[in-house]
Amino acid sequence: MTNKIFCASLVGTQTKIIEIESAFTRGLPSFSITGLATSSIQESKQRVQSALVKTGFALPPLKITINLSPSDIAKSGSYFDLPIALILHSMNLELREPWFAFGELGLDGTIKYTQSIFPLLFDLAVLSPNANVIVPECAQEILGVIPNLCLHFAKDLSQALEILDAQDSTWNMQDTKDTKPTNAPKNLDFMHLEIDGKRYYYMQDFALDFAQVRGQEIAKRAALISAVGLHNIIFEGSPGCGKSMIAQRMRYILPPMSLTEIMHTLKLQSLSAQECTYSPLRPFRNPHQSASKASILGSATQFEPKPGEVALAHNGILFFDELPHFKRDILESLREPLENHKLSISRVHSKLEYETLFLFIGAQNPCPCGNLLSSIKECRCQEKEIKSYKNRLSEPFLDRIDIFVQMTEESATHAESSVDSKRMQEMVFEAFVFAKNRGQQGFNGKLSEREIEQFCVLDSESQALLQQASVRFGLSMRAQNKLKKVARSIADLAKSEMIMKPHILEALSYRHV
Repeated sequence: MTNKIFCASLVGTQTKIIEIESAFTRGLPSFSITGLATSSIQESKQRVQSALVKTGFALPPLKITINLSPSDIAKSGSYFDLPIALILHSMNLELREPWFAFGELGLDGTIKYTQSIFPLLFDLAVLSPNANVIVPECAQEILGVIPNLCLHFAKDLSQALEILDAQDSTWNMQDTKDTKPTNAPKNLDFMHLEIDGKRYYYMQDFALDFAQVRGQEIAKRAALISAVGLHNIIFEGSPGCGKSMIAQRMRYILPPMSLTEIMHTLKLQSLSAQECTYSPLRPFRNPHQSASKASILGSATQFEPKPGEVALAHNGILFFDELPHFKRDILESLREPLENHKLSISRVHSKLEYETLFLFIGAQNPCPCGNLLSSIKECRCQEKEIKSYKNRLSEPFLDRIDIFVQMTEESATHAESSVDSKRMQEMVFEAFVFAKNRGQQGFNGKLSEREIEQFCVLDSESQALLQQASVRFGLSMRAQNKLKKVARSIADLAKSEMIMKPHILEALSYRHV
């Protein structure tokens, strides 16, 4: 006799539903698991048998076979313990609907949480909406937020078996107090904006404040525009003028995050074995210039994908300090994720695709010694050295940058700052609500060509100015589109429905020359 219960496994970064079958046949007593199961699953035999004994169940003296289907997909993970134990104990039950189970078993039968469960459930909510899922009770806080799943929390194997027994006998889960499913996801306990019934979460804890940045009003204005539309930006200036200070503070003024964005960030953290906590603070990744290409772009192994800094920065900021000192092949590899907002990694055994919708920030000196723009110190570099230094950034790479700002020492001598992070966050939020109210879903800096035509509407005067600038400066179509997108963010800050001449002029002032 056979029965089925379901689990899931990661193939690269994609989740595949796994069907678990069991069969008890006559023969010498044995316990085998088939279906390309790695050692982490094969080791579950001892844990499952010990946990079943704690429930008072002993395996019969038969040939026991557990099959994980489809058998051509390699599977790994200790969270297969729970579904294997359930299928062995309850093979005579008639499950009326597909049931999923995830959890590692202790020798005493307790159900433990592993980090790989969250990304699986995140994808399962799309693959199999409203599915019945048994998960560890100890992870109720982190898993209870996931929508579109009927979650049943169990602290041990006995309680998980009670859930299936209650389903098989009465199908009335409301009568079982301890196993009541959670259909409606919990709301996160953070401050939020509500637009058209959808919540966007944020924090007002400014660990780094723009009030600490003295002067640099042009750079702060550019940072504000960049934050509104997630426009890629490069700061150039002498050492100590405040490039890194501004970049590190931009994280705290970015637009609020939707629940889906927060959960996607948590999924990537789980895949990279980081500590996972819900937070509406967007990611900030700041790799060192000596980082390897694999650590920046990610690796693709047969069983365990490892997202790199580019993937972990999704929905947040990727900051490259001392930009020209990064390896040339790394900078050139950024061209695809900056333009298409996706990164594809192809290897012999696996092919992965990561979403890379992030704000790229670069900081660089104007020359190798850093004093080319200084009015105090003398530049010691030769013309050849300066040219070689600047040539480390190719034109195709710079063409992906929306805003370029030169910072000088003089503007950093003001006694007070004109604006703090709280006020800048308010301005970003006002522009965010303004964009949402016109029906725009994405950020200005990430709009497609069709969305540019729909939302970046220029009046006649600004259209004539853009045509004149494109002829004078030889702007490509991509450069013109980037000007429109930057001008759209400037117009949003001014709450203007159309892009006007002052908005185009300010956008032109941030172009790289």
